[in-house]
Amino acid sequence: MVLATEMGSSQPESSFDLSTYLAKRKEAIEVALDSAVPVIYPEKIYEAMRYSLLAGGKRLRPILCLASCELAGGTTSMAMPTACALEMIHTMSLIHDDLPAMDNDDYRRGKLTNHKVYGEDIAILAGDALLTYAFEFIATKTENVPPQQVLQTIAHVGRAAGAGGLIGGQVVDVESEGKTDVSLETLNYIHAHKTGALLEACVVCGAILASASEADLQRLSRFAKNIGLAFQIIDDILDITATQEELGKTAGKDVQAGKVTYPSLWGIEESRRQASQLVAEAKAQLAVFGSKALPLLAIADFITSRSN
Repeated sequence: MVLATEMGSSQPESSFDLSTYLAKRKEAIEVALDSAVPVIYPEKIYEAMRYSLLAGGKRLRPILCLASCELAGGTTSMAMPTACALEMIHTMSLIHDDLPAMDNDDYRRGKLTNHKVYGEDIAILAGDALLTYAFEFIATKTENVPPQQVLQTIAHVGRAAGAGGLIGGQVVDVESEGKTDVSLETLNYIHAHKTGALLEACVVCGAILASASEADLQRLSRFAKNIGLAFQIIDDILDITATQEELGKTAGKDVQAGKVTYPSLWGIEESRRQASQLVAEAKAQLAVFGSKALPLLAIADFITSRSN
């Protein structure tokens, strides 16, 4: 992905109360996630799954799924199972990313990481269980959606989570660690796949469930790819500028691991400028939707203004 070089506006959408919107959607998602994974035998695996799944967080990914479904004429109930499933997969990626063989972190969302509480063996299995359950959850819990749309959603999520998406990006990230000659092209590949692919699936799948047109799906895909990369650029900046308390995880991990980041290539100010331009270009993709796009537009602005 080629980043733009001209500054774009990224001012918040003044006519939309994002804080209230996020709070209401997050509350509904927390209730849905809590009921999605009851504790049954063998209790330890379900407890480990719930420990990380219900550990908090912004819930931006499931919220994006709900928002795009509504934008395309659907309802939050149609998209909630997929939104929860995407959060399960995201949680799996965090559990596995924190393992000693990967990023080796002790804290996530202000709490001890899964392997620090349950051991590496159970943490690996908890991630595996969340990943597999996610697809079952979409298939069995989605209601009032044509079967073809459910199947298309499952296929899209599978691509985003697999070797062609999240896992592929993670592999290149691991292979690039400690190298000083990582190119911008490689860095873009890592984050377009490791972070961006799942985020793009959140936006596109919400619209798929609402039977959006192919043209609208393409617009939403371009929007999501841009905000996904902007999200990662801001993550890289926060790893340098934020405290452990603000992040809820160990600060400065990228530098300690010898990772090439956007700030290491461009500096912090240029990185902020690139993120702002990506958001401006993302928002331009949604102009055709008018006021229906206000939640997504406001979330795009939030990505570059967040502090954790």
